[in-house]
Amino acid sequence: MTRIRIVLPHHLRELAEVESPVELEVADPPTLAGALDALEAALPVLKGTVRDHGSGARRAYLRFYACGRDLSHDPLDTELPPEVVEGGEPLRVLGAISGG
Repeated sequence: MTRIRIVLPHHLRELAEVESPVELEVADPPTLAGALDALEAALPVLKGTVRDHGSGARRAYLRFYACGRDLSHDPLDTELPPEVVEGGEPLRVLGAISGG
């Protein structure tokens, strides 16, 4: 198990009634899917808000970032960057905005 930090956007922190960052144990090897699984297991109220219940796909208006890199379109089995795994950087979940 690897301990990581996840920074959540305000609306998800309010929904889950938590402070940010959230510290979680993620199964090895630590992947984006593993981090999201751990997040939903620790905070069941978030199940379905970050990923679709059926497909497991990222919700359209959420993005995943780590170490200044957008991980949103990476496969869910992508391993987390070493800086996240080593505790130096968090995995960030951000709300996206669209419009014109």
